[in-house]
Amino acid sequence: MIAPPASWVDVAPLPAAPPAEDSAALQTLLDDNQSRLGPQGDVFYTRRVVKVLRPEGLADLTTESLTWDPDTEVLTIHTIAIRRGGKVIVLLGDGQKLLVLRRETGLEAGMLDGRLTATLQVDGLQVGDVFDVAWSLAKRDPVTKGRSEDPEGLSSSGVTGRYRVRASWPSTDPVRWRLTDDLPKAEITTHGGRTELLLDVSDIKATIPPAGAPSRYAWVGRLYGSSYASWNEVSDQISPLFQQAAVLGPSSDLRAQAAAIAAKSTDPKVRAFEALKLVEDKIRYFYIGANEGGYIPASADQTWARRFGDCKGKTVVLLSLLHELGIKAEPALVSTGSGDGLDEDLPGLWRFDHVLVRAQIDGKVYWLDGTRQGDVGGVDEQKPPAWRWALPLRAGGAPLEPIVQPPLDEPMMDVLVHLDASKGLDAPAPGEFRMTVRGDAAVSMRLAVGRASKDDLIRLEKQAVANAVGWFEPKDVSWRDQPQDNAFEIDIKGIADLNWRENADLHMREYRFPTSAAGAKLFPERDPSSNQDAPFAVAYPLYVSGRTEVVLPDNGRSFQIKGVNVAETVGEYHVERTSQIVGGVASFQTSLWALAPEAPAAGADAANRELRRISDQETVIRVPDAAVKAGA
Repeated sequence: MIAPPASWVDVAPLPAAPPAEDSAALQTLLDDNQSRLGPQGDVFYTRRVVKVLRPEGLADLTTESLTWDPDTEVLTIHTIAIRRGGKVIVLLGDGQKLLVLRRETGLEAGMLDGRLTATLQVDGLQVGDVFDVAWSLAKRDPVTKGRSEDPEGLSSSGVTGRYRVRASWPSTDPVRWRLTDDLPKAEITTHGGRTELLLDVSDIKATIPPAGAPSRYAWVGRLYGSSYASWNEVSDQISPLFQQAAVLGPSSDLRAQAAAIAAKSTDPKVRAFEALKLVEDKIRYFYIGANEGGYIPASADQTWARRFGDCKGKTVVLLSLLHELGIKAEPALVSTGSGDGLDEDLPGLWRFDHVLVRAQIDGKVYWLDGTRQGDVGGVDEQKPPAWRWALPLRAGGAPLEPIVQPPLDEPMMDVLVHLDASKGLDAPAPGEFRMTVRGDAAVSMRLAVGRASKDDLIRLEKQAVANAVGWFEPKDVSWRDQPQDNAFEIDIKGIADLNWRENADLHMREYRFPTSAAGAKLFPERDPSSNQDAPFAVAYPLYVSGRTEVVLPDNGRSFQIKGVNVAETVGEYHVERTSQIVGGVASFQTSLWALAPEAPAAGADAANRELRRISDQETVIRVPDAAVKAGA
């Protein structure tokens, strides 16, 4: 629909352009966001006005596209125009029409969202022109039952000539707002039975997020309004949708599936894992967001009958099986990309993008995700996901629950490099690269092996090793799945060309190991204008280990090593390195553990210096020239 803005919209005059120096090719003159919230539905007015400063900016404005959900939203376009000097060129005139498409951009990834896109080709745009677009989106979602959510934020990283957020709602509606600390304080007034928030800023530039900080610190230049009173209210509101969908029909085949699982074992952990595997293996993933599917799951029986479903459908099938098996379970919403800091935000739905099952067995909580594939070993092998917070969906409501990740008791990756130089320093050395991965990495390898042909996998592994290690010629590739330990092992055998160089100053032959970590930093440098006190994110619960072994000639007699022997904690990472010759084998071991999810900023520089000190130490095997001549 094409129409003028509603009467409640305050159409802004075009502001003067900010200084063009050091600006991007597209300069934002106006970023105007107005909303009218209420129990009967919400309307959002948006206007973006940008100026083309350089030819590079034209490529970003070849088309204008606006997307909406026809089930819950109505799109009204007010303006699509080019301003050139004192002339306004209306692009919706002269017979130009919008092309409305159902694009389904995620179809190849198994996603059907039902959204429509209105697209217009922008003809005649030139450097120096001002492109002006304004539209409104009216939203009424029966699932949210009159609750309002209004996420806003600066849309440009450069200087914006004028940024405005103007929102109003009935004074009886309990809307609250949260602004990030880098924004100025908003003005809130009440008149005519409505309350209004106004944030109106000129020449504003978004704050630079601190490099390396946890993801909650990336939320800058943002504000969010919500009429939800608590997370319990969100939980209670969505819970019935999943409870109803998990109810099985009288003749449901899922009852028979649950009975078959029950006949295999009386152990609830075994039963839970069998149910999880059934959902993972027998129901393919396909996201369905149409027909209010963004929140409403298909029924368990329907999902099972068509053998495909999204996270909601898979969750209700798993719930129905677990309930039949007498296992306490409930759905839980999570945010896969922005869960960090969720506990500091206002309650609402908009940041959640996934749902899984929170099961409880013998007093322990298990997070079971039916959209995964390739899981083995049992429920105790299902490590808690890294999404920080979950919202259990429960009748009467539930608060946010932290997802606690325990430290790993085995390395997620363990690499062994074994080189046999026992035949002499100038002879080709048979070698072996053996990599063992555990947990999710093992699941990924298991899936890759299941999808590809054996010949393709061998070729790819050989290429990867040959490109990464130029002195090693791979010959044979094999792999071994260890499902009982949720581990996967890849073994590559070949011939190593070890370069034993002459050190004339020391009268020795020596082999120097590459120091690829030299100069590495645990924590990056930060822009001076960003938050210097923000903690640094740590790759918790990282645990990796590697060992290089060199079988030496003459049982290692006369050989010496120069290496690192250290056990230190550096910036919430624990590093252990050992170097030794035992039984004629030179062995160099390195292990790295992450101890906590975050490290304080105050110790970052010292941690970087300490890591450089450790990394810069040489790893060398040496033998006197005389010993070589004698036959070593």
